[in-house]
Amino acid sequence: MVSFQTEQLRTLLAVLDHGTFDAAATSLHVTASAVSQRIKAMEQAAGQVLLQRTTPVAVTPAGAVVHKLARQLRQLEADAAAELGSTGAGQYAVTVVVNADSLATWFMDALALVPAGSPMTFELLREDEQHSVNLLRSGAVMAAVTATAEPVQGCSATPLGAMAYRAVASPRFMGRWFPQGFNKELFKAAPAIQFDRGDTLQSNFFSTVTGARLTGAQHYIPDTLQFGEAVKLGFGWGLMPVAHCVPDLASGELVELVPGHISSIPLYWQRWKIQSPALDSLTAAVTQAAAAALG
Repeated sequence: MVSFQTEQLRTLLAVLDHGTFDAAATSLHVTASAVSQRIKAMEQAAGQVLLQRTTPVAVTPAGAVVHKLARQLRQLEADAAAELGSTGAGQYAVTVVVNADSLATWFMDALALVPAGSPMTFELLREDEQHSVNLLRSGAVMAAVTATAEPVQGCSATPLGAMAYRAVASPRFMGRWFPQGFNKELFKAAPAIQFDRGDTLQSNFFSTVTGARLTGAQHYIPDTLQFGEAVKLGFGWGLMPVAHCVPDLASGELVELVPGHISSIPLYWQRWKIQSPALDSLTAAVTQAAAAALG
């Protein structure tokens, strides 16, 4: 059984947090040689290289496993210090990965439900819901809003509900590309707006409607609010969260391509499966906010 000393795990965290052995040594108030020796001892115990000696230092696949262990230990220590009322407990960061549309619609309401006076601070990473589990798997984050129902090893998964979208465009865009009304054949030439190159919402909708693959002109605008603005300005058509587009549909500033068609993406909350009051508190807040926003 591979075993690491707490001091070694803290050293590995310091190296990855600060990017170099020298910077880690400064933060730990030891020499760079001591840092190097601790990491070498860990690699000998693991029988594998844990860190790539690049600038900044990066983890190997084996190192990612140990990095996750080290971060979980740090979280448990922080929880224990908070429960004991330690004067040195202070604030500690909880890292979460969230998809852009959740971040722009309901996730901040979840953070607002975390009890006042909590020692938690939050570091939010933005990633598409189809890919967010990769950060959870690597140990880079403690929890994720994801479209993946299957729990990552060492994590639990809780259904949150479904994010609902409508395919919309501006009246000017519709008049230009569909002068006689929406038409599947004309749709193949109409430009689309994508969030980024990992976005599959528009492609999936297009395939559902036409039975073909989206290959026409595409704009890439990686910001939820500016994505919506681009649609309103007539750059192209796109799928917008219902919460964002309903007022503009009511006012006539936007028009549905296929009236009444809802595209839904089920979302899940995955988190480390450790007994952590901080993660328990955040989980309760996220599930409460999601129940109100996603149904």
